[in-house]
Amino acid sequence: MLSVIANFIKDEEGQGLVEYALIAALIAVAAIVALTFLGGTVSNKMKAVGGNIAGT
Repeated sequence: MLSVIANFIKDEEGQGLVEYALIAALIAVAAIVALTFLGGTVSNKMKAVGGNIAGT
């Protein structure tokens, strides 16, 4: 029984997929956070540009 548990702990098969999934999740979270903080700034700049084009 102990050898089965030891083999299970030492088994690294499928580990790469989990690592890639974690990296993808971290990139997604970073993108969401960046867009959340920068979204208002970009929106305000676009409104200002639109106002300048319209002549207001």
